[in-house]
Amino acid sequence: MKKLLIQAIYCILFICFTTVFSIHAQNRKPSIVVLNIDTKSLPLDPNQMGNLVRVALEKLDRYEVMDRYEVVNQIEKLNLNVANCYGKSCLVEVGNALKLDYMFTGSAELIGQTILITFKLVNVKTDAIELTQVMEFLNLPLEIPAMTEITMNKMYKKSSNEEILMRLTKKFDYENSYNNPNKNYLNLQGARFGFTLVNGDMAQRLRDPNEFGGYEATPLMFQFGYQFEKQYLNEGKFQALFEFIPMITGIDQEMFIPSFTLLNGFRNNVSGWEIAIGPSFGLARTSDRYLIGENYYSAEQKDKDPKLKAKVESENIRPRRVLDKDGETAIATALVIAFGRSFKSGKLNIPVNFWTTVPTKDGFRIGLSVGYNAKR
Repeated sequence: MKKLLIQAIYCILFICFTTVFSIHAQNRKPSIVVLNIDTKSLPLDPNQMGNLVRVALEKLDRYEVMDRYEVVNQIEKLNLNVANCYGKSCLVEVGNALKLDYMFTGSAELIGQTILITFKLVNVKTDAIELTQVMEFLNLPLEIPAMTEITMNKMYKKSSNEEILMRLTKKFDYENSYNNPNKNYLNLQGARFGFTLVNGDMAQRLRDPNEFGGYEATPLMFQFGYQFEKQYLNEGKFQALFEFIPMITGIDQEMFIPSFTLLNGFRNNVSGWEIAIGPSFGLARTSDRYLIGENYYSAEQKDKDPKLKAKVESENIRPRRVLDKDGETAIATALVIAFGRSFKSGKLNIPVNFWTTVPTKDGFRIGLSVGYNAKR
């Protein structure tokens, strides 16, 4: 009876031991080592690239990633030469010597204007390459850490930030802090041309005959100029910028109207839509005139005609400051609100914008502006 009891106890202990060992074996993560990752024509050396890959592997939480200092210590003890160990046979040899499950290798190189990243997972026990992943990115060396993580996620079928992926892979995507990291401004400046339509009393003064100080012109006028831009914020989907726009208006109407507009706005990096607001400064000839009937008369014209003078005095008509072809040159101001979209065709940017001035007692202006710009 005592012998049977001892055998039962041994049996129970054996079952418990094998169960614990089995559970431990199931929970044990496979071991893996990352040596150097080969680099060519990039600012990172193989050791630095290897460190980036090691961090990306640790984030996966699938392997027991051997510490780089421990790896160096073991390699020195075993007197292994791993200076140029990138091939499968060399990696399997090192992996067997270190008693590992996996070895990780790869390369990152600049080919033309493309950064090519290649990763390979080598199974030491089966002497086979178990996983391979190759990805192409834009020539953005400062974003290699993000490229490394994206390639690792792709290799193990994990999702990445689609917006960042697009910024790093789409050649003709709109400018942003990812695909244009070395510039503090967005180079979308260029020539602008279009038309402006004048409304209200200003339009009437343009139509008026010369004898009443008018221009005998059409209130729809051609304008051209140049837009300068200064970007001061470029993150996420939006960028903030200042726009400086000198323009000449009215050449087609035998007029010369210079202006300068300063806008502060936002542009969407994904769709190209933008909106801006700011002041506009220009030169205009103005004088004080009396509105009698449908015409504006100068003080000199009023004083020469007794009927006009009597009408002004009887009706107490006050002079108004209006546009006058023969008046004094002064600075005219307006508040401009503009919105539009930039279209892309290869490297060519085509901004199309609609704008309007805030209405005043003298009227307002609306306009359409089109331009072009090629990324340098």
